[in-house]
Amino acid sequence: MAMGRLDGKVSLVTGASRGAGRGIAVVLGGEGATVYVTGRSTRARAAVAEFPHAVEDTADEVTAAGGHGIAVACDHTDDEQVRALV
Repeated sequence: MAMGRLDGKVSLVTGASRGAGRGIAVVLGGEGATVYVTGRSTRARAAVAEFPHAVEDTADEVTAAGGHGIAVACDHTDDEQVRALV
């Protein structure tokens, strides 16, 4: 397996359950990064019912792209959740 440009690097992508955050996370994974993907939507609880995509789904996509995806439910407006994440 060829090494990606980001092998051995760790990144954190917020708002990664959908949209730009999801896309950024998958691209980083495609370059071999370990990517912590965070957001409020999980498979157990969608933050926005109309958009059921979850952080676990994005983590799976990161891994499928060649990186290592790690899903973390986190509401970044809650300081305690952010502290626990970091």
